[in-house]
Amino acid sequence: MAFYFLCKDKAGAAEVRMQNREAHLAYLGQHKEQLVAAGPLQDEAGEGMIGSLLILNFNDRAEADAFAAGDPYAKAGLFESVEIGRWKQVVPPVDG
Repeated sequence: MAFYFLCKDKAGAAEVRMQNREAHLAYLGQHKEQLVAAGPLQDEAGEGMIGSLLILNFNDRAEADAFAAGDPYAKAGLFESVEIGRWKQVVPPVDG
């Protein structure tokens, strides 16, 4: 089942994001089989990163929570908030 992760950065945390970016990307690489989509949220000007949106498949909420807790960004204290919820792909259609 798919879960979305809507992560919003703390104000003024751009340096924390950049210092932990490579570790975060490596962590996502360790979960590439579960990964549906991932990318940064941008400010209105499209110039700065202000959070992250990820969609991954896990067996249950406990696995999703463990993934979120293990993210190097989360461990570094980057996020002001993290919302996790179920997600269903409708468009484009998925077989099955």
